Amino acid sequence: MSSRFYVTTPIYYVNDKPHLGTAYSTITADVLTRYHRLFGDEALFLTGVDEHGQKVQQAAEKRGLAPQVHCDELAENFKTVWRELDIQYDVFFRTTDEFHKTAVQKALQDLYDKGDIYLNEYEGWYCVSEEVFYTEKELVNGKTPTGKDVTRVNEKNYFFRMSKYQNPLIEYIHSHPDFIRPENRKNEVLGFLRQPLADLCISRPKSRLAWGVEIPFDRDYVTYVWFDALLNYATAVGLNQAERSADFSKWWREAGANHLIGKDILITHSVYWTTMLLAMGVPLPKTIFAHGWVLNRDNEKMSKSKGSVMDPHEMVQFVGVDALRYFLIRDIHLGNDAPISHELVINRINTDLANNLGNLLSRTSTLIDKFFGGIVPHYNPAIADTDPASRDLIAHATQLAAEVKSRIEDFEPSVALERIVDLLNETNRFLETKAPWKTAKTDPTMASQHLYMAVEILRITGALLSPVMPKKCRELLSAVGVKAIEWGSLSKWAVTPPQTPIAKTAPLFPRIDASSGS
Repeated sequence: MSSRFYVTTPIYYVNDKPHLGTAYSTITADVLTRYHRLFGDEALFLTGVDEHGQKVQQAAEKRGLAPQVHCDELAENFKTVWRELDIQYDVFFRTTDEFHKTAVQKALQDLYDKGDIYLNEYEGWYCVSEEVFYTEKELVNGKTPTGKDVTRVNEKNYFFRMSKYQNPLIEYIHSHPDFIRPENRKNEVLGFLRQPLADLCISRPKSRLAWGVEIPFDRDYVTYVWFDALLNYATAVGLNQAERSADFSKWWREAGANHLIGKDILITHSVYWTTMLLAMGVPLPKTIFAHGWVLNRDNEKMSKSKGSVMDPHEMVQFVGVDALRYFLIRDIHLGNDAPISHELVINRINTDLANNLGNLLSRTSTLIDKFFGGIVPHYNPAIADTDPASRDLIAHATQLAAEVKSRIEDFEPSVALERIVDLLNETNRFLETKAPWKTAKTDPTMASQHLYMAVEILRITGALLSPVMPKKCRELLSAVGVKAIEWGSLSKWAVTPPQTPIAKTAPLFPRIDASSGS
């Protein structure tokens, strides 16, 4: 039975250049979406850019451009990189879209009318680069916890009564154990909520910041960038838009949103955003999943100041799009930090893709071309039934699709890939033992059996890897005669018709010389 899957990445600051960390978030969301579509689910994938705020205004002024012109230009940078990484989003969200600004203003007006927004004097420390206010006790050596500069601000602003929803949020988290994931992040949020929750400043005076969504009940102010930006996940599917109420019911109320975020924005999403939704009477997201950081070769967070940020374009030039996608999903267990380096990528590609998957395709297609005229040989299930090794391999292969589906639905794509590689390893060992390159000369019936089984494994694993490596898996599946993937066929055996032409292929993943890494 099919269902619906709605996944979002953070919307990225338009001023930032896409880097490997943002690429990881977006590739992961793309892979999850493609898997759900493979399962037969209806899916919606949102990514985009956050365009308001003081940083954007200052950057535009520095370039001598109007903020909108500046944003229009920089938004294209993200679209270009996502195209290069074969990321197929459904919605590229921009917070400067008019429908979003109107929906944000309605949310503000509704909360103001019910008394959940009020005017008050604010005095504290403000960080422009993070767009966040800090209290004195939150500063570390006079800077933000991440080492950014702050300035003293004393001004009147509007506040959202976030404290009013602290206990309802705590109760919700306890009653929905899979709401914030992984478990250590849920515990982090609950730890944060053990302290009294302050109300949230949700405005900026136009005298200091003009680039933002105007407060509907006071034209001297614009909306705090986080209040504006967080609403994107819901306005994108119809929040506060009467003409899109059916969309909102379908994707937000029925399907539920799955927010994939970096752990550094956990509190804004799991506390600011959720209390806003509670105040508006809107259902909370289905899942907030905080993933870890992509680290540099020294196991440190990548840093622009240290020059350790890796460019996705450079990595694509080095190993190719599909290989990079595979490494990020295979080697980073969703929720954990993990390092990336040229050496690690080379080792993974050579081990899993060149020596394993690529070798299985090359060997199988070459032997079928040499001994069976380039067509899938005959297969006799009765013969396979008499051989324990064949029975075990077939059982493993036909159970794999269900295992992969379970792992993907539980946000464990790296484990899903491990299970696929396990089957490929088993198949290569099986062929080493059966040696069809020898039996083709002495017992062609047995060689036929074992090469047919290899084709079936390639059919199943190629389909199950296609959300991760779309282009390479299209090549693989085409080589073994698969014209279209049918999810139901992946748990069945002996689907490939004998006499299907098999293309003798060049290496799908040529080995990379380790000396080319750096």
